[in-house]
Amino acid sequence: MTEIDTSVPHSARIWNYWLGGKDNYPVDEAAGDAYTAVFPGIVTIARSSRAFLGRSIRYLVQEAGVRQFLDVGTGLPTVDNTHEVAQRHAPESKIVYVDNDPLVLAHARALLTSTPEGVTAYEDLSLYDPERILAEASKTLDLTRPTALIISGILGHVTDYDQARDLLTRLLAGLPSGSYLSLNEGSRGTDPDYEQAQDAYNETGAVPYFLRPVDQITGYFEGLELVEPGVVSVPLWRPDGDAQPEPIGQHGGVGRKP
Repeated sequence: MTEIDTSVPHSARIWNYWLGGKDNYPVDEAAGDAYTAVFPGIVTIARSSRAFLGRSIRYLVQEAGVRQFLDVGTGLPTVDNTHEVAQRHAPESKIVYVDNDPLVLAHARALLTSTPEGVTAYEDLSLYDPERILAEASKTLDLTRPTALIISGILGHVTDYDQARDLLTRLLAGLPSGSYLSLNEGSRGTDPDYEQAQDAYNETGAVPYFLRPVDQITGYFEGLELVEPGVVSVPLWRPDGDAQPEPIGQHGGVGRKP
């Protein structure tokens, strides 16, 4: 098993720290605090991304009738993980998590709790091997039935946009008609302070994450039928109640495969 390097900050652990989780080290807290000193809004972005994930899964279960989820690049377990939201509304839901981070693997047991009626599984695989992901997922999920692919904040780690789109296209190719994509990623064009902070972070030697223009995030949904309201800043995607949230530099949406 790959050793966990606690000497350099790690994006999944920093994200976990911003979400209020405990699976991080002093080096991650220091990096997270340095980032928030420059751009305090990053905590809002992390939590808004998580809230979007929850609302989109709730939509997929309650309105779209989806009962199978493939969550690629899941990150560290925090609160309201995919299986917790899905099984809260449909206990029979099946979830496969995919990541290839040794720290996530070490904590995967927290992702493997399940209702008696449902199933959760964890696969230690890379985003860069979509066909293997589909092959392993098919041992738990019936990929002849509609499945929701969950992509939350990982395609920005793929330096080349065309490659990111290709990886996503290959994952979706293995899912049948009636499947869905729930995706949200960091965006450019809404918050210059965020862009400046992220660009500076990318130059520190940590694993970079590239913010992309909204039209490129929309491009991930090419060939899919977008669910209203389309690709928007994540707080604006079907907000709960009468909330009128402010847009932030994180865009996403849900699309159906025809």
